[in-house]
Amino acid sequence: MVTHDAERLTLARLPSGIEIETTIHRYRGGRSGPKIYVQAAQHGREVNGVEVLRRLHDRLVSAELAGEVIAVPVADPLTFDRVSYTTPEALDSINANMNRAWPGSSDGTLHERMTAALWERAREADAVVDLHTGSPEMLTHVVFMAGDDGSRALAEAFGTDLLLAERAGEAANEEWSQRGFDGKLRVAATRAGIPTITPELASNKRIDESAVEAGLEGTLNVLRDRSVLSGAPEPRGERRLARNHLGRVTATDSGLFRAESTLEVGREIEAGTYLGTLYDPTTYEVLQEARADRDGILYALTKEATVTAGGKLANVALPLDNEDD
Repeated sequence: MVTHDAERLTLARLPSGIEIETTIHRYRGGRSGPKIYVQAAQHGREVNGVEVLRRLHDRLVSAELAGEVIAVPVADPLTFDRVSYTTPEALDSINANMNRAWPGSSDGTLHERMTAALWERAREADAVVDLHTGSPEMLTHVVFMAGDDGSRALAEAFGTDLLLAERAGEAANEEWSQRGFDGKLRVAATRAGIPTITPELASNKRIDESAVEAGLEGTLNVLRDRSVLSGAPEPRGERRLARNHLGRVTATDSGLFRAESTLEVGREIEAGTYLGTLYDPTTYEVLQEARADRDGILYALTKEATVTAGGKLANVALPLDNEDD
């Protein structure tokens, strides 16, 4: 029999004195077992993870459970209410992105206080699943910290076509490390000895049925893999192993981008593959013929036509041998 309770947790206070609160669900089984922490909506426009946890709730309350599941459907209420990726600079000018502030500090900036409150729950766990949602033109995939066998096993259990090993800190190249990725929940938890994954479900700002189902089945597979739920994980995805690639294709200028219509995310491409054309919408001058800079797996290709200089046009992951992550 599962015992379920929902706790309102104060994460921080606004200048007006209003408390920023969220809800934490706990599902406790009748048998001993591991503790799994799952959260969604660190970024407010990434709503598919919220729907995943709603459906997971319906499954868990009537399940035979061993151990405990801790679920936080809205990790960052501030960005959720704004349907945004970051909080207003006036509220946190140092850590506008919550996923750069882990494990946080109880006397730090707003997001550091919020992550510190959640970290008190996450650090209890034997595994962490941090549900995110990429853009509509991104292939659903799972990211884990390169070199961590426990996190890789968790990613394989979740099951998607693409598994991305991401380096952090000194192991990352200079540009990658300058992006502050050491403050991601995935990195902080992995370094604390907790296997952690970040599933990137497709299609932000809207509930996408295929993305939600991928997230739900993947999360259930993690619970089966950790013996919180009975049964073996159900095989899903090709599980191609690759590494995040910071040499992504970016816009050399601002304008309108017309992506190559025959390209589909998930396919392997070669260096030089034509990705689309960037042009000046007023003079029709071609500003850039975008091409892949190396061989790899195309896992994102922007379909939003209006782009600014330096904006992402495509992401290409570098395939890895199974033993080389």
